[in-house]
Amino acid sequence: MQPTFKRFIQNLSAAGIENPRLEARRLLSFALNLEDVDIFSSRRLSAEEVKKAEAFLQRRLEHEPLDKIIGRKPFYKAEFIVSDAVLSPRPDTEILVEAAVAFLRDKPAPRVLDLGTGSGCIILSILGDVPKARGTAVDISAAALQIAAANAGALGLENRIELMNAGWFDENFADSFSAPFELIVSNPPYIPTAEIAGLEKEVRAHDPLAALDGGADGLRDYRRLAEVVPPLLKAGGRLMLEVGEGQAAAVAAIFGAAGLKPEEILPDLSGTERCVILKK
Repeated sequence: MQPTFKRFIQNLSAAGIENPRLEARRLLSFALNLEDVDIFSSRRLSAEEVKKAEAFLQRRLEHEPLDKIIGRKPFYKAEFIVSDAVLSPRPDTEILVEAAVAFLRDKPAPRVLDLGTGSGCIILSILGDVPKARGTAVDISAAALQIAAANAGALGLENRIELMNAGWFDENFADSFSAPFELIVSNPPYIPTAEIAGLEKEVRAHDPLAALDGGADGLRDYRRLAEVVPPLLKAGGRLMLEVGEGQAAAVAAIFGAAGLKPEEILPDLSGTERCVILKK
């Protein structure tokens, strides 16, 4: 076992993969179908085990993300099923979840709308921490909604969430909802089109383009959301948005012009302004 582990570390390190030791351990654990692998074990791997592990290693050396190989990614307090149909959940987005939970905690029966739900990691994390809340998750991608449904089922939340296949650029999108929401959350595409080609391969080749590309200046989808979101919020409700680096002030201004009051801008783990909170 140990020689294979050492070789995996060396190969991953040579390919410029960060944390090669951790990734080698996770790849071997997955290949051997173990919760964790004893890298110091003297047990020799079978030819079939080596073949399977080598296949996963090769995919990682080609910069396929580890979570997309394994099919799961930790986020907030749970682990979520992922695929190339959805964005990989990122730790910085947990800032938005924490703010949402704090806002909803004392509400008697809050309704939450997640626009562009992807894997469902945001709204399902919120529902998991706020037992009285119910949610509606919208995505233009049917494949993404299948992942979100699988995650809802795995977390036992399928009876508290409605999944809707729609896009906010659809005509009469706002008419799809019968009642306003206490909270609307969204992590829309916000990377300027010209910057997509320069993204690391893990993102560029394995996250869906529609979830990345925010138009020429990265703000296209925020402008559209500013048109459709205000009527969907209850008076006193909140809109919480993830934004790209350097976009917070512009996004706050876009929604301020649409009648929502900028309330707070929260930094992510690196200090970048990441979450814009607005009040109706």
